[in-house]
Amino acid sequence: MDFERTEKWKASDLIKTIMDPLSIASTHLGFDLLNKPRKTDGNTLFSPVGISTTIGMILMGSRGITASQLEEVFCSEEETESSGIKAEEEEVEKTEEIQHLFQKLLTRISKLTDDYGLNITNRLFGEQTYFFLQKYLDYVEKYYHASLEPVDFMNAADESRKKINSWVESQTRESIKNLFPDGSLSSLTKLVLMNTIYFKGQWDREFKKENTKEEAFWLNKSTSKSVLMMTLKHSFSFTFLEDLQAKIVGIPYKHSDLSLFVLLPNDIDGLEKIVDKVSPEQLVEWTSPGHMAKRNIHLHMPRLEVEDTFDLGEVLADMVMGNNLGECQANCLEMTPRSSLRAQKILHRCRIVLSEGGTEAAAGTGIDFNVASAPGDENTHSDCPFRSFTRRDATSQPGAENVHCDHPFLFFVRHKESKNILFFGRFSSP
Repeated sequence: MDFERTEKWKASDLIKTIMDPLSIASTHLGFDLLNKPRKTDGNTLFSPVGISTTIGMILMGSRGITASQLEEVFCSEEETESSGIKAEEEEVEKTEEIQHLFQKLLTRISKLTDDYGLNITNRLFGEQTYFFLQKYLDYVEKYYHASLEPVDFMNAADESRKKINSWVESQTRESIKNLFPDGSLSSLTKLVLMNTIYFKGQWDREFKKENTKEEAFWLNKSTSKSVLMMTLKHSFSFTFLEDLQAKIVGIPYKHSDLSLFVLLPNDIDGLEKIVDKVSPEQLVEWTSPGHMAKRNIHLHMPRLEVEDTFDLGEVLADMVMGNNLGECQANCLEMTPRSSLRAQKILHRCRIVLSEGGTEAAAGTGIDFNVASAPGDENTHSDCPFRSFTRRDATSQPGAENVHCDHPFLFFVRHKESKNILFFGRFSSP
């Protein structure tokens, strides 16, 4: 028993050492969204950083149980186990700690703009006749670099919608279009919180186009589709997960500030089994420098283009706040003095393109608010939604040098310094 407790402590200590609460939250969020049943072609893609940043801006203006529910996205296991009814001072302190972490992340990201096309932007679009507290506006400007742009939802809701969509499109280099579809905003809309993230990076070692050949990509053991398969022989960070019979390879971008990680099962039908067994903590541990070693790899990677859209109000309902998001009203003491605002929708759209030269990826996340008719903080939820994963020990051992991504795999783009996951996806069908 003493040995088991020591080993668990070591794993927990390692995660705390290499990751801050935001990066832990982004990894958990990635796995939870990945496991949500959805009717798609099998591919999944989203931006954990984009989603969590948007939630952070809601948290900035929330109080009471709504704030406690939102804080669960960023909670640690110890905090959850010892949590009770928080004193107001304690709650404010926790909220400010989270905001400082976002401020730190955005500062780190801004330092990379000389080497990458990498930009995270936030903005508020508010009804021009509605009064928002200056304190809240100052906070979101300070921590999220987000300014308020007045729009006329009351008399020109559709024009305001088009204006917001145009802003998203410009921030994502035309990658994310029509985030808010026709009729999604109305004269009752008072506020839209927006986040966009855009990334364009070159590989540290580019694939040669003349080596790209048409190959079969196996959806399962009996069905395949044709893809253009890129190939490259080079030294990459690599680990073999013997227990899961899977490989992880890290493919760095220029200057190695960001990398694309690929988790590939040996078996064509092995991905679902891996997703069911692997915890976020394990993925963090396996992709840490101590578990990955440089190996000469013959890498086969398909050219791919994936686009995905989420209605996060439905997807995150039981995950983030334990109830329907529309029923969970923010006690907007820091946002507006008039009344509570009710979140109507959280829309998220994400797109990524992998080619011989590098990667282009973008995401947009938007939340629109109406005035709540009555207080809605009677529902409580004390458990951290990211507490349901089972940890298991695994060892990394060097394996085969051939990494042939011709069947379903997981991938994510991660910022090296902060360990935050910018984009997370599953590629199952060309």
